[in-house]
Amino acid sequence: MFNEVKKSIQWGEETLTLETGKVARQADGSVIATLGETSVMANVTFAKTQKEGQDFFPLTVHYQEKYYAAGKVPGGFFKREARPTEKETLTARLIDRPIRPLFVEGFKNEVLVMCTVLSHDLVNDPDIVAMIAASAALTISGAPFMGPIAGCRVGYEDGDYILNPTVDDMQGLRNNPDQRLDLVVAGTKDAVMMVESEAYELTEDEMLGAVTFAHEQIQPVIDLIIDLAEDAAKEPFDFTPPDYSDILAAVTAAGEEKMRAAYAITDKQERTAAVAAAKAEIKDALTEEQLADANLGTALKKLESKVLRGDVVKHGRRIDGRALDTVRPIVCETGLLPRTHGSALFTRGETQGLVVTTLGTGDDEQIIDALHGNFRSNFLLHYNFPPYSVGEVGRVGSPGRREIGHGKLAWRALQAVLPAATDFPYTIRLVSEITESNGSSSMASVCGGSLSMMDAGVPLKSAVAGVAMGLVLEEDGSYAVLTDILGDEDHLGDMDFKVAGTENGITSLQMDIKVAGITPEIMKKALAQAKDGRMHILGEMNKALSGAGEFSVHAPRIETMQIPTDKIREVIGSGGKVIREIVEVSGAKVDINDDGIIKIASPNGEAIQKAYDMIYAIVAEPEEGGIYKGKVVKLVDFGAFVNFFGKRDGLVHVSQIENRRLNHPSDVLKEGQEVWVKLLGFDDRGKVRLSMKIVDQETGEEIKKEEEAE
Repeated sequence: MFNEVKKSIQWGEETLTLETGKVARQADGSVIATLGETSVMANVTFAKTQKEGQDFFPLTVHYQEKYYAAGKVPGGFFKREARPTEKETLTARLIDRPIRPLFVEGFKNEVLVMCTVLSHDLVNDPDIVAMIAASAALTISGAPFMGPIAGCRVGYEDGDYILNPTVDDMQGLRNNPDQRLDLVVAGTKDAVMMVESEAYELTEDEMLGAVTFAHEQIQPVIDLIIDLAEDAAKEPFDFTPPDYSDILAAVTAAGEEKMRAAYAITDKQERTAAVAAAKAEIKDALTEEQLADANLGTALKKLESKVLRGDVVKHGRRIDGRALDTVRPIVCETGLLPRTHGSALFTRGETQGLVVTTLGTGDDEQIIDALHGNFRSNFLLHYNFPPYSVGEVGRVGSPGRREIGHGKLAWRALQAVLPAATDFPYTIRLVSEITESNGSSSMASVCGGSLSMMDAGVPLKSAVAGVAMGLVLEEDGSYAVLTDILGDEDHLGDMDFKVAGTENGITSLQMDIKVAGITPEIMKKALAQAKDGRMHILGEMNKALSGAGEFSVHAPRIETMQIPTDKIREVIGSGGKVIREIVEVSGAKVDINDDGIIKIASPNGEAIQKAYDMIYAIVAEPEEGGIYKGKVVKLVDFGAFVNFFGKRDGLVHVSQIENRRLNHPSDVLKEGQEVWVKLLGFDDRGKVRLSMKIVDQETGEEIKKEEEAE
């Protein structure tokens, strides 16, 4: 009934298995990949005909985490998986980016890739397994896919690269000083196609070494997929790339000079209008038959690419007239918004981001319900890309994949320089509003985010800047690396290479490559050129920081105190009664964790002090020999009971009230009276012994023995 094919290899410390032929047999390609006890099923289907008028490649990748994979029941009212989580969206993008350029040029049939996590051992991250499963499913599906690809994760500890570190090793990298890298690389047999990373000030050579190490480690996986395909692949889909040489020649003859003149305009809006006008003139010069050609759109794009790329490589001339390694003019401003905790406006050419910082308390931390367990995040970065930023009208809705991906890239770049939670016990939320865009708004978010946090008084370890690099690689091997690319250069180039970091090293690297043939030499040059660009941007940012750094009066103040864990119960009280009273009386927010760390937050310093004093009175122990101000709570024949330390009472014996004999304590005291007492010690039964007569009742200072004698 089943025609099963199963292949396995030892990969690092785990066994990697690919199997097909048993599940989802009606899909064009279906593979279950298992690493350790983490299993992901990838199913591929593709349309056998192209939609009429289709002028783009409609590839869709979905990645789904099922809670049953980890033996969990989903939260929420409906108890079933709902809209994609951030992790699911980011992983879908991670798989999409390296496979998209590998479909045969001209193939525009609809393709659907669905990856479903079936089992998670809480050790091996399913994202890498999903990428391998998707590649294997595509390879055996018969689709015109020029793979396979494979991917792996790389860690870096004590100068050594680590293949596929565990989920726990990569969790909360900021709080793990031994781990300095979380890098994912995908590639083919001959080339790296995609890089995504979170790093902790690694040098350019260390990052390049990690990419090279990863490419070496994926080779056995690529061989395994090929081995599977030899036994299980379907017949290749009968697809011949369309020949559009005739329409391309007609388009070139009709409008190359017009297109070249349009791309000579440096202003984006004027250039966009001129390019549109050039295309209209080209169409006016074509015949009815040529206008009906399905490849007209492709030919126009090819002409644009030829004009832009040729000038860059042959003449070192870019669209806006800059040199290859020049960053556009930068303007940085901080403290724009009066009521926010921190704000910055970062403008680089025609790209601009308004980034706002809000400081919150522990109550504002994000609780993330992940497949491997719940955890909290005290650093949030949200990126918004409205239509007006590119001068367009459009529908505005919830964040899309692009916004989530760009926000996460900026998050990775900045979190490496955040202070430890013990030093700065705030939840930090950044919101990047992209107000203009023409090239790398994610890197503008990094720069603006760094400035905004510094404006809010966040003690960052260092400022962070980011720059987007591009590449034009010709068939003869000649190439040009571009610093601070424009939108058109990104669209028509061969590589999108984003590097963010401090003066000391790289904190994030993201690379998408559209062609094979990117050599280590090209990557090394791009990294070196990116470093020069980053240093220039950091210098411009530093000019705006002279007046920044004052803590906003509107931000909550947070004080931390450590109490013994056996006192937590006393501070909380039965049913939370005590802590509710502290919050109500003081007006401050109080948060206690299981380690006895208490965070007290309020914009009002007096409220914080009041809450601190109330907690201290509960948990602190009085010191023998200490002098305290107390209140008489009860008078008896043999003395007075005084409440002197929180809720602690002690006895002042009648002989310790004054330096004279008293008939009864009521001769000099009354209930409710405030008095100064000294803690003499504790008797055999632990009872507190206090004295009034050796303390000046007006000043609260101890009376010296000479004074007593007088």
